[in-house]
Amino acid sequence: MKITELIHQPEGRRIEFKESLQTVSDLAKTIVAFANDAGGELFIGIKNEPREITGIAEDDVMALEEQISNLIHDHCHPVIIPEISFHGIEGKRFIKVQIYRGSNLPYCLKSKGKVTGTYIRVGSTNCQADAEIIAALERQRRNISFDSELVHDKALTDISLEPFQEFFREKTGEALNEATMLKLDLLKEFQGSLLPTNACVLFADNQVKQELFPYAKIECARFKGISSHDVIDQKSVDGNIAVQAEAAYNFVLRHIKRGATVRGVYTESRWEYPVVAIREALRNAVVHRDYSLAGKDIKVAIYDDMLEIISPGNLLPSIDFNEMDARQSDIRNKLIAPVFKKLGIIDQWGNGLKLIADELKAYPEIEFKWFEKGLPFIDRLFCQTFFLFNKCGILFQRNQLCCFEANRKNGAPAMR
Repeated sequence: MKITELIHQPEGRRIEFKESLQTVSDLAKTIVAFANDAGGELFIGIKNEPREITGIAEDDVMALEEQISNLIHDHCHPVIIPEISFHGIEGKRFIKVQIYRGSNLPYCLKSKGKVTGTYIRVGSTNCQADAEIIAALERQRRNISFDSELVHDKALTDISLEPFQEFFREKTGEALNEATMLKLDLLKEFQGSLLPTNACVLFADNQVKQELFPYAKIECARFKGISSHDVIDQKSVDGNIAVQAEAAYNFVLRHIKRGATVRGVYTESRWEYPVVAIREALRNAVVHRDYSLAGKDIKVAIYDDMLEIISPGNLLPSIDFNEMDARQSDIRNKLIAPVFKKLGIIDQWGNGLKLIADELKAYPEIEFKWFEKGLPFIDRLFCQTFFLFNKCGILFQRNQLCCFEANRKNGAPAMR
């Protein structure tokens, strides 16, 4: 993207604007957060609200570059190498500080140390990382995933896999025996014994899964009206993760309408919402959610004017929902994803986002929006006109939260 286009982008996960070099702490937090996440670009000499190039005095530019370099070196750990460049528009100079995603995660403030000085980027905000996020960053540095870690205090005999084994045979035609589980890394050898991985437990249906992962479930609810005060129907989908997306999808279908429209001499039926997009979003929510985040489950909430899906965990750094038509593929759960591929639930070619994008093209009255808020990822789809019914809305998910929200005759409902 050209610099003239870039400086008109909104602040977000990968971009931030500063009118001047403010406190050392604020700048260091931004640099650390960029390095821990997807990288980013910090512009100095550009005011954010309202967006205006205020500029830097010509005599101060070189000194400011040295000051930024020294600040990053002195206050960030491990070493972060910035790429600093100078730019000018309409006679006003400003500085761009490019920070790339680091390979020696986690990065932190030297003065605070790893435990209290690690920051991540959430939207346009720098947030202090807790112990779970720091552990996730350390796993990323070692190129291992949470679902591949061993469960040392449980044996395979403690885990009930019979329902999943039947499902696996039905979908693949293969027996899920010990040899297959070793091949899929659901079991691993450790000091002469076979131990289950976290992924193996997540595919179980018994008390062990409830004990270790009580939050690995989908809470579904249909509310009356546009608030969550009155519940019409609800369902907790807490079986093994291989069947959760389908169960949640069926819950959605029970609570949305299917209408008919006439095209020429033919009558065609059509769901009020793009169900292929919802299906893919639910699959992605289960496959790519962050199972290391304790106490956080996937939520599917259906209102009169909206459906939303919240999935724990930020977007992976390599995924950009602004490029949905491009086939993007990255894996948070390195054992779960191949199993889902073998079951035919996903294809691992990055087609999920493209299927969502293609489905949305058939719903031109819906504008796709997404954002991250806290740890859940959020997508929102806003209906610009009514579609078949006096409402048209739905929020659904992928690694995170999604939503369609309808404009009403007497004004659009407030953003949730």
